[in-house]
Amino acid sequence: MTVTASIPKRNLPEPMAMLQLIKPITWFPPMWAYLCGVVSMGVPILDEIWFVLLGVLLAGPIVCGMSQAANDWCDRHVDAINEPNRPIPSGRIPNRWGLWIALAMSWLSLIVGYQLGPWGFGATIVGVLAAWAYSAEPVRMKRSGWWGPGMVGLSYESLPWFTGAAVMASGAPSWQTVVIALLYGIGAHGIMTLNDFKALEGDRQMGVNSLPVTLGPERAAKFACWAMAVPQVFVSGLLLAWSKPLHGIAVLAVLFAQVLAMQVLLRNPRAKAPWYNGTGVGLYITGMMIAAFALRGIS
Repeated sequence: MTVTASIPKRNLPEPMAMLQLIKPITWFPPMWAYLCGVVSMGVPILDEIWFVLLGVLLAGPIVCGMSQAANDWCDRHVDAINEPNRPIPSGRIPNRWGLWIALAMSWLSLIVGYQLGPWGFGATIVGVLAAWAYSAEPVRMKRSGWWGPGMVGLSYESLPWFTGAAVMASGAPSWQTVVIALLYGIGAHGIMTLNDFKALEGDRQMGVNSLPVTLGPERAAKFACWAMAVPQVFVSGLLLAWSKPLHGIAVLAVLFAQVLAMQVLLRNPRAKAPWYNGTGVGLYITGMMIAAFALRGIS
């Protein structure tokens, strides 16, 4: 009998549980934002396909996956209330395996980020630190419904956008690109607030002061809608001012569609928050790519 075979199965994580731990469904936003950064520079993608593919892999499965593993480990007590079937509270990832996976992926993030040059590596360091600052004590920014979603929004949208643009430019992106990336990251605060609805009960019991807990579902949903809408109005206005009228109008058009979806959300925020995250967020990121194409002629 081999040593591996003698170890009880319950001491080893299940492969599917490890995949569930890093939540593939959450990878898309930072991967998309990185592509927005690439597009905004106007560099032919096929000419830099290595940096494009590596950056997308870094932004999604590696850094975002790492942040999910770190968050699940630090949130294992909350998840035992909200989602007892999650990999760690259910025991499918036993002992300290969740922590070891998060730490190993943190190192992997830095190794891969180093391949993207100084700007890509620097952005990766910021992303890794932000992931742990959000979830881990003593900082644990997710305790605040204001600072936590703000950090995640900037990390999910602004940072990968900036990284993609900086890697393509081999230097600092234009100030216009930075401003647009920041606006979409600020708007993502609303997306993250709606995401907190699913953990409302556990957050209340464990002292996590998310906006759905502190403001109540109705007021939190209204704030989230305003948080998403206002930055997009600014984006549209800037594109119009930068002589990109068609792009500016297109951003307003997708915002109008979001407003219609927001009306559905506000009728029953607790029930409709997951629906909006699948509908309105798709429109939100469509506007991001429209803005990225507009920046090609400005950057």
